[in-house]
Amino acid sequence: MSPKPQRRLAINGFGRIGRCFLRALHETGKADQLQVVLINEPAEAESIAYLARFDSTHGRFPGTVRSVSGGLEVNGRCIALTHAKAPEEVDWRHYDIDLLVECSGRYTRRAQIERFLAAGCPRLLLSQPAQGASDVDATVVFGLNHDQLTGRERILSSASCTTNAIVPVLKLLHDAYGVEHALLTTLHSLMNDQPVLDGYHHHTDLRCMRSAMQSLIPVSTGLARGVARLLPELTGRVEAKAIRVPVINVSAVDLVASLAKPATAEEINTLLKEAAIGRFPGLLAYSDDPHASVDFIHNPHSAIVDGCQTRMSGARLANVMVWFDNEWGYVNRMIDLVESL
Repeated sequence: MSPKPQRRLAINGFGRIGRCFLRALHETGKADQLQVVLINEPAEAESIAYLARFDSTHGRFPGTVRSVSGGLEVNGRCIALTHAKAPEEVDWRHYDIDLLVECSGRYTRRAQIERFLAAGCPRLLLSQPAQGASDVDATVVFGLNHDQLTGRERILSSASCTTNAIVPVLKLLHDAYGVEHALLTTLHSLMNDQPVLDGYHHHTDLRCMRSAMQSLIPVSTGLARGVARLLPELTGRVEAKAIRVPVINVSAVDLVASLAKPATAEEINTLLKEAAIGRFPGLLAYSDDPHASVDFIHNPHSAIVDGCQTRMSGARLANVMVWFDNEWGYVNRMIDLVESL
């Protein structure tokens, strides 16, 4: 089988996800095949280069990064830099890209996203869920439904990191035992939309004005809606809540599910352990070790089932805990998806 032709990519927004995406391309040896030729980020070039080189979570970039005239040189290859704040301000056609990876998180409605298409982008992959299902041509969790794409989709979303983590587990439980109802509680690491110290903030939720470093802070989440987009058979059966916790990376989902068929904790663990090898290799992992969240920094899986934490209350109420690096696992699935297009 002949190799796929080289793809030319652009990244819009070079924050946590944009930088991790570029770094993961280099760490996985895919930077030649999936070549980033343009980064659009309003920040100054020196700041972009510095944060690409040094990362408090994932460590130093494995190679060389430096700012050069008009761009960013990464491992000897020059990537053009633009500093636009609107899609129309970049001449996307000039860079002859095949795909834009939209990592700013600012564009969630079709009318906003189509501005990139109108400005010359042939195709987009969003690193966030769209506001509504119809705002994109497809919402994709690699390993679950990427093989259903037709190739005609121009606007794609890779859902959320949490959706990528929990949907495979829910799918396995539902197929094996039938999920009648489920409650998902996400314990999510802090994010850039939270202040370090108490202060006025753009959030309408007053709790999001509180210091991210000092409290567990309940926040709103669209996870239940995201699950329903990928697993429509569970529409109306899943509810979710989220709590931000004061760690810089790695999150967890605590899943409580009412099952139609009886099960034991051992049976559920066996199901998930076998799926990590067979049905979802590279996406799902399983461990019986006594873990803390820091153990999963830079883990490329979408989800790691903590078998030590699996519980049953009676024969039909199951509790499963899933860890995930909400940055690194997510960008690795984005890369998998880009490769499959």
